[in-house]
Amino acid sequence: MVGIVHLEKFVLLLSLVHACLGVGGRKLTALVQQPPLVLTYHKGALLQGSHPLSIVWYGEFTPAQRSIVSDFLSSLNHQEKSPSVSSWWKVIEAYLVKAGMQGTAMVVLGKQVLDDKYSLGKSLKRAQIGELAAKATTANGITLVLTSKEVAVEGFCMSSCGFHDSSPLHPSGEKFAYIWVGNSESQCPGQCAWPFHQPLYGPQTRPLVPPNGDVGVDGMIINIASMLAGTVTNPYKSGYFQGPATAPLEAASACSGIYGKNAYPGYAGELLVDSVSGASYNANGINGRRYLLPALWNPDTSTCYTLV
Repeated sequence: MVGIVHLEKFVLLLSLVHACLGVGGRKLTALVQQPPLVLTYHKGALLQGSHPLSIVWYGEFTPAQRSIVSDFLSSLNHQEKSPSVSSWWKVIEAYLVKAGMQGTAMVVLGKQVLDDKYSLGKSLKRAQIGELAAKATTANGITLVLTSKEVAVEGFCMSSCGFHDSSPLHPSGEKFAYIWVGNSESQCPGQCAWPFHQPLYGPQTRPLVPPNGDVGVDGMIINIASMLAGTVTNPYKSGYFQGPATAPLEAASACSGIYGKNAYPGYAGELLVDSVSGASYNANGINGRRYLLPALWNPDTSTCYTLV
């Protein structure tokens, strides 16, 4: 399984921020210059073409919370005013072109399953995430399993904020990809909802105002975006990554903690700010939505790309 934030790598990732950015700004002195960050293509399958994305809502989510997530996913292939969610997604499509494939990766919102009665309880093992994903999977699809703030998942807050993996689709045996992300609002917002909450470690900067007014779900958007980027570019642990296949740096996790230009540890970077609400964001979506999306490693420039 591939996790979004391996906490034991946190210090290493922060040390890579400036080397990855490739821009000016605050400089961190170091005795040894970090080598360039490069994600290697391991010649495996990538998710190209059109893919239905199903959602399993496990636990209690309000209609407003579900709308925030659904609008984000629908924004991936829908052009809005710049900077847009779809512009961010275009960087992911550049991975396909670099690998000699057709440069399209359409994610189409599919069916949604509500499991607000906690069918497997409120404490889940990682293996059970695959069981939940199988409830909504379709051929050539991606399943997104989202757990509410009351649900504990094995490894959540201790080693990851989310992960992506794959399982065989019965009876054909063909693999399907799935993603899990949890709502960290009441469990570990300092780890999995930063910069919308005071960080658990490192510089204690003031939290940003979330663009949709929900610390937990706006934090989930960051993690969903990161995991979706990793799923398309490294679905079966043989795509683009650096490091061991079981704990890789991927398209978004390679640029952890970067959201705007001149970011450094404890500072998300130069972002757009709503003049009325004071909310920070870097991407526009459908229905007037705004989101904060993570930087992506750009395969054309070998640097971390930000929308602003």
